[in-house]
Amino acid sequence: MNSVAAPAPVIASTVEDALLRSIRIPPRPSLLVDLQRELAETDPSPRRIARIIGNDVGMSGALLKLANSPFFGAARKAKSVEQAINFLGINQCAALLTGLLARQAIDGKDGNLDSFWEISARRAQALVFTSRRLRIAPPDIAHTFGLFCDIGVPLLMSRFPDYKDTFAIASRDAEQKFTLVEDARHSTNHAAIGCLLARNWGLSPDVSWAILHHHDYAVMNDDATDDAVRSLVALSVLADKGIQRLHGYGSSLEWDKGGDIACAHLGLSEDETADLLDELHETFHTEH
Repeated sequence: MNSVAAPAPVIASTVEDALLRSIRIPPRPSLLVDLQRELAETDPSPRRIARIIGNDVGMSGALLKLANSPFFGAARKAKSVEQAINFLGINQCAALLTGLLARQAIDGKDGNLDSFWEISARRAQALVFTSRRLRIAPPDIAHTFGLFCDIGVPLLMSRFPDYKDTFAIASRDAEQKFTLVEDARHSTNHAAIGCLLARNWGLSPDVSWAILHHHDYAVMNDDATDDAVRSLVALSVLADKGIQRLHGYGSSLEWDKGGDIACAHLGLSEDETADLLDELHETFHTEH
């Protein structure tokens, strides 16, 4: 897990700058600061990391429960945080903990966010599965990107009373980029806000930039953009298709907008794509 922050996205005007300052970006949790400091060491110690996590009993229990879930398929059940780190690896446990801290930090006063977190977890699961199958991104980076991809959504819901309407309109727009609909109504979008949070939390630059561009499908054809970022964006399109299918929808507008570009970038034929989506669908259903 890289603790180096990505460069800031360019802010077009002082008006937009003021708007962004008005949106509450949760500060980086002290537990994450301590964890990232240890991860930055030449030889991070699983024991010291376990001690850092162990300072928060609630987080320790949540991490153990997640680490022992069927998705990770461990043959043995971890009985302590240190065992979980040894079974899953330092980076994967750090990614899981970062996701748990995000859920704790996002204020849910404006509505029930259970559905949001469920979809985020599904996306993370899909990103990990496809990144492993295609061998194109570290699982912990894929997992973190999947969880934080739409993290700007609840933050915009808290800032704008009518953002739920905006989200619904953007979700039904078959032509425009999702973020363009948001920009037109609020002068910012969930991808930009999510990128800022990822930077403020010291997440990997690949994660930050992939969040910023995850609705900008033309970036997958942009050779000036790092290939790791483009691959994460491509995987997110596959994930969206898989989640839509899981929920019983035969089509996906985001897939219609970016599916062909994503498959071309990943080097997947139509048959290979269908097989991969079938495997992902089976994974969703055999998790529990």
